Amino acid sequence: MAFETERSAWMRSQADVGQIDAGLRQYMLRVYNYMASGLALTGLTAALVANTPALWQLFFQVGPYGHAGLTGLGWLVTLAPLGLVLALSFGIARMQASTAQTLFWLYAGLMGVSLSSIFFVYTATSITRVFFITAASFAGLSLYGYTTRRNLSAFGSFLVMGLWGLVIASLVNMFIASSALQFVMSVAGVLIFSGLTAWDTQKIKEMYWEADGGEIASKKSIMGALALYLDFINLFVLLLRFFGDRRD
Repeated sequence: MAFETERSAWMRSQADVGQIDAGLRQYMLRVYNYMASGLALTGLTAALVANTPALWQLFFQVGPYGHAGLTGLGWLVTLAPLGLVLALSFGIARMQASTAQTLFWLYAGLMGVSLSSIFFVYTATSITRVFFITAASFAGLSLYGYTTRRNLSAFGSFLVMGLWGLVIASLVNMFIASSALQFVMSVAGVLIFSGLTAWDTQKIKEMYWEADGGEIASKKSIMGALALYLDFINLFVLLLRFFGDRRD
């Protein structure tokens, strides 16, 4: 009788683990689907703006050697995503999941307008090549973050400090325009966002809780997708500086 009781308890525990694993897989799949959809929207928007003169002239002043500057509307579109990220980060608890999802799509679309400028600087072939390089790198890094048993929290804190250092260095370089500093920042940025991809994936995985209701689970999925989306976009832009072929 005791053996049967222990066996029943073990079987129930295994069933619970199976339910948790299935729920976690579904949750992570939702995160990746949101992120991939956001990237697709960004890419389509960027291509549309870059190939429609009536649109890109609203946002960019393009000279003979590529992107030369932003119009007033271009500055608004460039700065608006920062406001959306802040709104999502600090207001996610008070907003509905549908609102958060709308803001995420709006963010991805605005980023597409901003990133359309890369088509004026780099060839379409090299942009495509770097995108697939980024996708392969991101997949490996995210898989590591999902499967590793190592706690990446301390590593993540170091990366966040490095990210703030990168932001400060970028502001400084706006005034001194040093190509050497730009190169160092690009190398550091690739390393930082590579690490952040693994760390963010682990954080998103740890955010999962089986008892979350549909509304909370949706919000977590959207915020997780936003974090990974930002890692991917930044890694892509930085790798483009190294492997992108500039237009003549």
